[in-house]
Amino acid sequence: MGDDTGTPRPPASPAPRTRATVLLRRPKLWLLPTVLTGLLALLLSLLYMGGIVNPNRELHALPIALVNSDTGRPLPGQRQNLGTQIVRSIVADGSGGKAAWRPLTRAQAQRQLDTGKVYGALVIPADFTDSVAALTTTSATAKPAMTVLTNPGKGSLGSSLAARITTAAAQQASVTIGRQLTAAATKADATQKLLLADPVRITSEVGHPIGDNSGIGLTAFYYTLLLVLAGFMGGNVISNGVDTGLGYADNEIGPWHTRRPTVPISRTQTLLLKMAMTAGITLLSVSLIMLACVSVLGMDATHLPLLWIYSYCAALAVGLGVQAINAAFGGIGQLVAMFVFIVLGLPSSGATVPLQAVPGFYRFLAHFEPMRQLSDGVRAILYFDARGDAGLTRAWIMIAVGAAIGLLFGFAMTSYYDRKGHQRLTPRPA
Repeated sequence: MGDDTGTPRPPASPAPRTRATVLLRRPKLWLLPTVLTGLLALLLSLLYMGGIVNPNRELHALPIALVNSDTGRPLPGQRQNLGTQIVRSIVADGSGGKAAWRPLTRAQAQRQLDTGKVYGALVIPADFTDSVAALTTTSATAKPAMTVLTNPGKGSLGSSLAARITTAAAQQASVTIGRQLTAAATKADATQKLLLADPVRITSEVGHPIGDNSGIGLTAFYYTLLLVLAGFMGGNVISNGVDTGLGYADNEIGPWHTRRPTVPISRTQTLLLKMAMTAGITLLSVSLIMLACVSVLGMDATHLPLLWIYSYCAALAVGLGVQAINAAFGGIGQLVAMFVFIVLGLPSSGATVPLQAVPGFYRFLAHFEPMRQLSDGVRAILYFDARGDAGLTRAWIMIAVGAAIGLLFGFAMTSYYDRKGHQRLTPRPA
């Protein structure tokens, strides 16, 4: 087109572009990102590090079995044999509140080790009193022993804490017995008194063995983390992909930018689409996780069909929760989901640091945080023969509860938004 004389008009000049140096001088542009970034850094630091800074200080009521198999007669002048005296002394002392001692029979203790109910055990043998009595005679052949049983299936740190507590209790018992023997053996020479001063030998054994390729009891935690990450990242990828495909979000890869025509669809139907796709795509992600961990890396894992079904349901429950949170909170949904499933989940999972060794806030979170529920089930399948009383039954229940909450919350929120007429975008024609 031109003017009335037919002279062509010059092309309109493009609007001037703003330079970054100009925008950097605007305080309001800095304010929100600075506050949010600082707040996130503070929360992440406090939440992650707060649970593991000092497990010894926070340790309280760690469950440990105490087995007294001693059948010997009491020593002269005493009413009870040494095994009974040791058990009463240990239980009364309570190890400063750090241990919750459980006096059990040997069979009961083994069952609790095999189901992950205790982190370890201290076993007093049947001939303990008789062996101690023999030290004061010429028939002594070896120092009597007490056995510390570990449970690596409960995690390397938890088993180590239990072993340290049981060893300390056994050493204290040895010192106490030594005082009694030394006082009674008035005619003993210096060598005999040295033997009698610390008469008990402490041995350590694995109470419930796990495989060599089990990461010293850590594969359950990392496998659980993989399931949570698969559900979390998969849910977000699916959510973003659907929004892009339906024209509700821009698609930008490198210098290329596209925007598809907007498909008219309600929030409820969009959520239904995302959840259905999550259910289908999670099958692939879980299969790849198992292939990589079990086949490629050679991780010790039994009950593979059950592990696969459990893994699928666990990752799916997380994915459905992510979709529900994204649908309810919109742009900040991914951040909210990250806190729910990962930031608060890791320190309260009890998979690396026992819940008995973390502050009370994390023990409270452990009642409902998803990662703790999932890790109990994975640990039961990998280390405790998939026994329901090892945590698998509760894990299945919590997976069902979590999935139901995700579905109810997500569709309740989208239905409310639809009824109120809150459209995501004004549809743009093709």
